[in-house]
Amino acid sequence: MPSSSVEKVREAKLEAPLPFIDLAAQRDRIRPALDAAIRKVLDHSHYIMGPEVEVLEKNLTTFCGAKHAISCSSGTDALLMVLMAKGIGPGDAVLCPAFTFTATPEVVALLGATPVFSEVLEDTFNVDVNSLPAALDAARKAGLKPKALIAVDLFGQPADYDAIEAFAASHDLWVLADAAQAYGATYKGRKVGTMGLSTATSFFPAKPLGCYGDGGAIFTNDEVMAVVLDSIRVHGKGEDKYDNIRVGINGRLDTIQAAILIEKLKIFADEIDARDHVARSYADALAGIHGIAVPVVPEGYRPVWAQYTLRVPAAKRDAMAQRLKRSGIPTAVYYPRALHHQTAYRSYPVPATGLAVSERLATEVLSLPMHPYMSEADIARVAKAVAASVGG
Repeated sequence: MPSSSVEKVREAKLEAPLPFIDLAAQRDRIRPALDAAIRKVLDHSHYIMGPEVEVLEKNLTTFCGAKHAISCSSGTDALLMVLMAKGIGPGDAVLCPAFTFTATPEVVALLGATPVFSEVLEDTFNVDVNSLPAALDAARKAGLKPKALIAVDLFGQPADYDAIEAFAASHDLWVLADAAQAYGATYKGRKVGTMGLSTATSFFPAKPLGCYGDGGAIFTNDEVMAVVLDSIRVHGKGEDKYDNIRVGINGRLDTIQAAILIEKLKIFADEIDARDHVARSYADALAGIHGIAVPVVPEGYRPVWAQYTLRVPAAKRDAMAQRLKRSGIPTAVYYPRALHHQTAYRSYPVPATGLAVSERLATEVLSLPMHPYMSEADIARVAKAVAASVGG
C-alpha cells in the first residue's frame, strides 16, 4: 500500500478535476525541499555541471545498481550519445521496434545509419523476439551491416531482456535499452539501468522521474563507455573542453534540473509503490468490461507505469475518447501511427513478414490517467466512465 504521505495528497485532491498526470500534487508535496534546492543553485551560481550533477549521478546509480550514470540534456540525446560512442554510422543497421516514439529510430537516422523495424507483442507492447530474425534478414538484404538492437521499455514495462540479450549475443549485436519511460522498473530482479551494454532514460517532466525541463541519463557498467560518454556530452572533450579528441555534442544536464531530480528521487520509491497500487486498482476495477484489454504484466516484471494503456476496438476508440472527455476523464493515444507508416521513415527496411501487430496497436491503444496521487474514488470514476463509453 502507498504511504500515508501519498494518501494525504490524494485526499486533498479528491474533489479536483481529474488530471492526466498530476505534477502539481507532487510539487506541493515536496515544495519546500524543491525551493531550497533551487535556491542553493542560485546561491552558488554553477549553473552548468555544478556539484548537484555529480550528486545526482551517484544517487541514480545507487538506486538502480548500475556502475556509472552519465546525466545529459534529454532522453533523445542519451540514445544518440550511446550510438555515437559505438561509432554507428552509414552502412550500419540498428533494429528498432515499429511501435514506439520517433526518438528511437530518429537518432539512428541522424547518424546516417539505418533503422530497421521489428514487430512488437500485442499484450506487452514490447519487442517480439520472434520477429527479430526477419528484421535481421531485411537489414542484410538491404546491404546493411547489423550492429545493434534497441529494445524499448514501452509505457514503463521492461522488455524481455533475457531473450533479447540471448538473440543479440548469437548474432554479434549489442543492446541499447531505451528506458525513456521505465527508469524505476524491475525485470526478474534486475533494475532498469543494468540491461544491455547501456540504458538510456528520459527526465522529461511527464516521465515517472521527471525534472522541470528536458533531461536524461545513460547507465552502463562498461568503464570505457562511461569515459567516452562523459567526453561526448561536452563537445568531445579530452583533458579539457578545448582539447577535443572526438566529435561530440552539447549534451549536459543543467544544474538546476539535477537539483530538482535529487529531491524527486528521495520520494521516487514511494511513488513507484503508489503507481503500482493505482495500476492494480485499475485492473480490478476494469476487469470484466467487455471489449477492452488491460495491460499484461508477465511474472517477475514490475513496471513503473509511465502510462496505463488499454486496447479498445479500433472502430470505437475516437468516440470512447470523446465520451470520456465529456465525463472529465482525459485520455491520450501513444502512438496513433506505427513508425514505418510515418513520412520520415517510410523508406527504411521492414521485415518481409510485415508489421501487422504494430499497425493494429496504433489503432487500438488508449491511455488513461496515471500518476501516484490518484484516489480510489478517481479510479472508480474512470472505470465507470470507461464501462459506459465502451458500450456506447
